[in-house]
Amino acid sequence: MKKKKRGPIKTIYYADERNDEFASDSIVAKRIDENYVYVDDTLRWKLLRFIAYRLVAMPIAWLYCKIALHSRFKNRKVLKQAGKKGCFVYGNHTQQIGDPFIPNLALCPKNVFVIVHPNNVSMPVLGRIMPYLGALPLPANMKAMRNFREAIRTRIGQGKWIVIYPEAHIWPFYTGIRDFPATSMKYPVELDAPSFAMTTTYRRRRFSRKPRTVTYLDGPFYPDAALPPKARAQALRDQIYEAMVKRSKESDCEYIRYVKREEA
Repeated sequence: MKKKKRGPIKTIYYADERNDEFASDSIVAKRIDENYVYVDDTLRWKLLRFIAYRLVAMPIAWLYCKIALHSRFKNRKVLKQAGKKGCFVYGNHTQQIGDPFIPNLALCPKNVFVIVHPNNVSMPVLGRIMPYLGALPLPANMKAMRNFREAIRTRIGQGKWIVIYPEAHIWPFYTGIRDFPATSMKYPVELDAPSFAMTTTYRRRRFSRKPRTVTYLDGPFYPDAALPPKARAQALRDQIYEAMVKRSKESDCEYIRYVKREEA
């Protein structure tokens, strides 16, 4: 029997690793202003949250991760070190559909919320469900920012886990770790909360060119109280970035190759 030839690797050219976006959606994002409700802890909301998150999203996440991504999770034992504290988890942004699902399984049975682009709550039908799945959309003005930060403080105080993709833009199947600022580390610094790194890598499969995902957990990482706040955030960023870079070397194949355009 002849072996099936694997197709050529798709190549994507980029100019700016911090700002180029390669997601395939074309959703017009709605404006998240001061009227957006980030925290609704009424009995009705909690019931809908349980149904949407535990009874609907978790089984779908399991099916998608196991069938489409052939996912595996490594070093989950480190999560026990945080106990019942609310925590932040920083991941690399390489799956348009998978990135909302991977944390559900990687952090299970933790109660997870995810900081997202407003696109995620702007979809015609699914956008209405996303808040019950834990979506915390980025705000558009200062008044909304106050509500957003208060929501983060509330959820961490309740012992919830908040996932952040500091690279901000999706690069499907990218095997490296893109440079990202220390901006998103201000939340664990302000709240003196532990953080974890969640690094998704890509491993070769025997009978398919499309790789499986293997996601590693590392941490916990704590802000250094001996440093001033800005330096504290930078030091925490460097710790998490270095852990993610180290884990990214576990990738052993490329499904999509990213090449930087030569400047004229």
